[in-house]
Amino acid sequence: MKFVCEGLVLSDAAITVSKACAARTTMPVLECIRMTAENDGVTLVAYDGELSICKKVKADVLEEGEICVNGRFFSDFIVKVSDMTVSVGTCEKGLEISYGDSRSFLQTLPASDFPKLKSEDGSDYFQVKQSAFKELIGRTVFCCATDESRPILKGCLLEAGEGKLRATALDGYRMATAECEAEGSGSLKLVCPARTLTEISRMLDDGEESLRVGVSKNMLSVTVDDTAVESRLYTGEFVNAEKIYPHEFATAVKVSKAELSESVERAIVLIRGDKNNLVLFEIKGDGILITANSEIGNVSETVKAELTGRELKIAMNGKYLLDALKVLDEETIVLSFNTPVSPFTLENENDKGNSCLILPVRTSA
Repeated sequence: MKFVCEGLVLSDAAITVSKACAARTTMPVLECIRMTAENDGVTLVAYDGELSICKKVKADVLEEGEICVNGRFFSDFIVKVSDMTVSVGTCEKGLEISYGDSRSFLQTLPASDFPKLKSEDGSDYFQVKQSAFKELIGRTVFCCATDESRPILKGCLLEAGEGKLRATALDGYRMATAECEAEGSGSLKLVCPARTLTEISRMLDDGEESLRVGVSKNMLSVTVDDTAVESRLYTGEFVNAEKIYPHEFATAVKVSKAELSESVERAIVLIRGDKNNLVLFEIKGDGILITANSEIGNVSETVKAELTGRELKIAMNGKYLLDALKVLDEETIVLSFNTPVSPFTLENENDKGNSCLILPVRTSA
């Protein structure tokens, strides 16, 4: 195998696909990028057993062939020569990379060791605007679990049907839901790994171009320009969000998103490092008294608010609150409560398509 390519083009492709290289594995080939040179280009593929990313770039192919090289080392190295034209080829030492008057070598593995990926188009799909899907992902995946105690919660539930796509993510302490317009082959319900959705989001722009997401058996596939992503889907029963989400509230508060965010951010400064990032809200009259205490000091601020219902004191994780505020986009938001130990919600004042739910922190007081 031998080809010549612009370093910037090759490094961009290597960085993109290396996101699917396994970090810790007993199979070294899963840490690799498989490069295949043929016709007028080079195809780079990485696969960690769950997620596969494939990208094709134009190159002057001098000798067709394929090889596997450690993805992290290759992408890190190619970035350092991205301002040059590089020549990449196989030799007795492994992979030879020539640039200017210099050359370097990386160890390789046979391409035959790389897992065979079975791609199936399938007839099931949903179709959304790229900007809408990117926004949907950004508003939900931050609530996906990161630990292995309940693997299915590391994914986001996607439900397509009746012209809508709805996403739900939760980690046991908080939940986020969002929806957007979509078309498709019918009613679909699947749980996609958060990591997969994050990588897809990085491929998307803010335009109005349409994106087709294919679903086949336990696989999801997306192609954007010259980059293709395939991912396994999680199996099992996802948590029923309807049973968690309260439909009636005893207390509702309208407040300026900007003022509330700024106040909570200041409170967070003094409790940084605290396990629960504990912030206390005392909702009464025409405001919210926000307090936070630590060994460093304390914060006590009042934010103007419009209260409907009962007064309330409630403690919460300040970081979770800030994460939720960041995905709401109206100037005025509504916080709804029942009791100091019941989940509470945050929503835009008008657009109810996106909401967040947070479990409060129990205190001894």
